[in-house]
Amino acid sequence: MIKVSIADDHRIVREGLRRILAEAPDIKVMDEAGDSREIIEKIRSNRPDVVLMDISMPDMDGLDATKQIHALFPELPILILTVHPARQYASRILRAGARGYLNKQAAPEELIDAVRKVCAGRRYLSPEVSEELALQLIGEGADFSPVESLSDRELQILCLIAKGRKATEIAEGLCLSIKTVNTYRARVLYKLHLRNNADLTRFAIKNNLIK
Repeated sequence: MIKVSIADDHRIVREGLRRILAEAPDIKVMDEAGDSREIIEKIRSNRPDVVLMDISMPDMDGLDATKQIHALFPELPILILTVHPARQYASRILRAGARGYLNKQAAPEELIDAVRKVCAGRRYLSPEVSEELALQLIGEGADFSPVESLSDRELQILCLIAKGRKATEIAEGLCLSIKTVNTYRARVLYKLHLRNNADLTRFAIKNNLIK
């Protein structure tokens, strides 16, 4: 039996995932969490076989959460679910330690197949994600996106600002100084040729970086 833990900040999504996975006789949802810190505690307590996690979480983004979980439990397969385009996040998430990357619009049977494959020690990428990563590798993907010039931390700061978080809130949540947060913000503005937070928000929405 494959034991799964689900992490998503939307209860209705977690319930939907439970129902889909309940159709598979060899998969059991052990528990669920609404934020990254909660799922880490659930993993410590229950030791699932697979973690199914949204990339956009309220307290910590999926990128940081993936890095933390992978560092604490390097053998634990993490399957990322997201509504964001593969081009913006897939390669970053895989480098962070995730075993698979799946769009939330995938068919139920594809989700079940992905859980089985990552649990068996394989990677799972949808055909669309595989094609995008292959094109990036050989330099034949879509035109260069400014997002690709950002470091993981810069991208994280950008998304938090776009969600309306203040510098003090970001600093506290990421255990950084306010000065450091403002430095990252300045780097993002410079790299993207933007002027202020309103521009950052418009950029994030246009590029599907926030939901």
